Amino acid sequence: MPVPLLWLGAGIAALYAGDKLQQSNKIKRQYVKHYPGEDNSLVRVQDGSIVCCGIFGVFEHTGIWVDGNIIELKGNGLIRGISPERFLTKRSGTRIHVLCDTSGEPLISPHAAATAVANLYNYSDYDLIKNNCHRFVFKCVSNSEQSITSFSDLNLALFRYFASPLSWCLADLH
Repeated sequence: MPVPLLWLGAGIAALYAGDKLQQSNKIKRQYVKHYPGEDNSLVRVQDGSIVCCGIFGVFEHTGIWVDGNIIELKGNGLIRGISPERFLTKRSGTRIHVLCDTSGEPLISPHAAATAVANLYNYSDYDLIKNNCHRFVFKCVSNSEQSITSFSDLNLALFRYFASPLSWCLADLH
């Protein structure tokens, strides 16, 4: 008799968790219209654009586009400029996505490119949770420190900064 009750409890817990996840996704859809891979519109990347790619289908990696390269915070703490091809190397993503508004225009902060360039070749105390690529990108965009731990946190912060719903479009690199 206890085993069926255990299964019943597990089923109720799964339904509850699924409902909470669905509510969370509904809230996120209020500020992100298209996540990477959902919109195949080609958008020309411009200096200061925020770009991202996938990592093993679980995470996203972000950087700032400047002069045909991407300035990123590498996992060892080095802030460096790399080619789009290198940005994708050893990652599961095969495409780069650019942050846009819902009409497909890149959302660009006026100082993102300059701030990213000013930080080139500096080291930052990298931490996957507390000081990662998303936090670096938002610092370049906003010129302020904010706790950004995930791609979801970055999207919410960017939505608030730009006061616009977001759409991650496919980057036209040519």
